[in-house]
Amino acid sequence: MCLGVPGKVIEIYTEDGVRMGRVDFGGVTREACLEYAPEADVGSWVVIHVGFAISVVDEEEARRAYELLAEMGNLEDIDLPQDPEGVRAEDYRPGGAA
Repeated sequence: MCLGVPGKVIEIYTEDGVRMGRVDFGGVTREACLEYAPEADVGSWVVIHVGFAISVVDEEEARRAYELLAEMGNLEDIDLPQDPEGVRAEDYRPGGAA
C-alpha cells in the first residue's frame, strides 16, 4: 500500500540545487524533497510520500490523518526510523510525545 504521511517541516535548505528539508514525524526526523510543495515553509505540515512532499496541509488535517492511521492499525507499518529511545507508533502524530 502506498501511503503519504504528514510531518512538520523543521528546516529548509538547498542541496545540489534542490529544495530539501528536515521533516519531523513526532520526534523522528527524515530528509525530504520539497520541490513539489514550493509553498512549504518552516513550521508547515506536509504530506510525505517516498521522500517527497506532495502537499501542504494544516495541523488539523495532519492530526486527522494520524487518527485514521491509528484506527486502521497502520502506524506500525510506516517505515520511519526509530528513535534510539524507541519512539512508539502512537507517538507519530501532531502534538504527540517523543
